[in-house]
Amino acid sequence: MTKRQKIVRITLIAGVLILVMLLVLASCGGTKDDAKPRKPVASSGPETQLNVPDAYNTRRGWEIEDVSPQYAVASATGLVAYLARVDDNRYQLRTQYTETGKSGWSGQAWRPLAPVDRYPRLLSVTKGDKQYFVTWSYGRLGEYALASADSLVSLDVYDATTGEQRRVEVPWTDAPTVTGTGPGILISDGKAVSAVVDPSTGEVSRTAPGSLGFPKGCPNCKKLTEVRGVTASGLLVSGAKEFWVRGGWFSRKVAPKGTEPTSGVPASMSAEHVLAKWQKKKGAKDAATHEMWVVHALDTGKMVAQVRCRKPAINPGAEPQLVSSPDGRYLIAGRLAFDLDEKKAFCFEESDGTRPLTLTSVTDTGVAYGATSARNVTDALSGGGDPVQVSLTTGEPEPLPLNVRLPSGDANGVGLFRWTDGGDRPHLIAYLRRDEG
Repeated sequence: MTKRQKIVRITLIAGVLILVMLLVLASCGGTKDDAKPRKPVASSGPETQLNVPDAYNTRRGWEIEDVSPQYAVASATGLVAYLARVDDNRYQLRTQYTETGKSGWSGQAWRPLAPVDRYPRLLSVTKGDKQYFVTWSYGRLGEYALASADSLVSLDVYDATTGEQRRVEVPWTDAPTVTGTGPGILISDGKAVSAVVDPSTGEVSRTAPGSLGFPKGCPNCKKLTEVRGVTASGLLVSGAKEFWVRGGWFSRKVAPKGTEPTSGVPASMSAEHVLAKWQKKKGAKDAATHEMWVVHALDTGKMVAQVRCRKPAINPGAEPQLVSSPDGRYLIAGRLAFDLDEKKAFCFEESDGTRPLTLTSVTDTGVAYGATSARNVTDALSGGGDPVQVSLTTGEPEPLPLNVRLPSGDANGVGLFRWTDGGDRPHLIAYLRRDEG
């Protein structure tokens, strides 16, 4: 072998070795995938093709898997937030742009107080023109505790635009209820004990059960007293009958025409409204068979829309829960639907109260989805009952094919669908609405 041939051979061998080393480094380099979505975006659309209403294009959208069953949406920022498991002990809040499927900001990984085999809870809250995502857990203190108490509620509050993260810990004795339908985060024991966290500052305020501003001449207000929500004016509180905003309006003073003024019971809240059930006036021909469901403005208590529904239809406090369209014009709650601009309302059931329609989501175009004869929203989203869609312009439900999966939400022109695959991995799938191009 000549000297020139030896040089060429050595050069070729060296080149092969360098290529092998580069391949090894490429396969081993970087950090652990930290439970990143395996399919965050696909140029040809989501890999999973579900049977969905025709209004959604299953070829356009995105899909992520191994994520929390809960998600939260901040429509103003165009982001949807979800929780991903980072390792055996820690979780991370991540965001996705609903329209494009591109990853947004991510929070710091943390270990919740709740058992590590259970995802922390996730909700969204709006104060003024700012939106926040909130994760929370409840548990006993241990080596990772940051405060001295027997147990506490630990919250991480994120600015939905920037991802700025704030930790707030509130000592709490018993299992809490945490909600974010008002301009503050409400922690309650399901009765009269409560605390409110300001999402913009982290400040915690408490109101003693004896200082809830009980209206004069309302004996029922001091029975079964419960803090129900937060308004810009103060706490929304209810008794066995009747309800009020502490320091603000009283339900007896805003009772809808044709109802018993002392019969109001709140069911649920949205950011700007409260849904309440009222008994019809004694002596009314249908008082024994029907009741009124009314949407009130939270700031004044004034009636916005109302509908008559058959008894005994709904149990306040458990169902129905108010869900708003992205633009806030439409509200749905179980078998109820409201067009706030037109002051129209619907109760979807047969004349004898059978085959009620359980609604799961509503778009800002006024199309709602749901299923008749489903036990609840969870059952409808899991395929229970007979799927339908209904235009809130006409109020006429239209049947959908029985194998259609219903959207659990709609935001920024995208329908959001939850699905669990054969490996028991939860997926969040977004399909673009066809009217969005």
